[in-house]
Amino acid sequence: MEQNWINTEAQLPDNDQRVLAFIPGNKVFLPGKELEFEIREVIVLRFCANHFANDSSKARKHGLHFWAGEGSSNRYFSEVTHWMPIPTAPAI
Repeated sequence: MEQNWINTEAQLPDNDQRVLAFIPGNKVFLPGKELEFEIREVIVLRFCANHFANDSSKARKHGLHFWAGEGSSNRYFSEVTHWMPIPTAPAI
């Protein structure tokens, strides 16, 4: 069954839910290559609801929520425009 991308303005994932996130123009710098990068607009992130609830200055600047990544792929809330649940693995 095909999943559709969900606009972050229409609906948000559950807190701590890992999702496929769409980040337009996302640059990923390549290890060992000076300033070389690839565009990877779909990455796995974990949604962190109300992450900046206790830091009003960061909440105003970056948004109340946050996207936690793996390694150095953390993203501020406004950077992700769409998301979808991670599909289930095929039965083997």
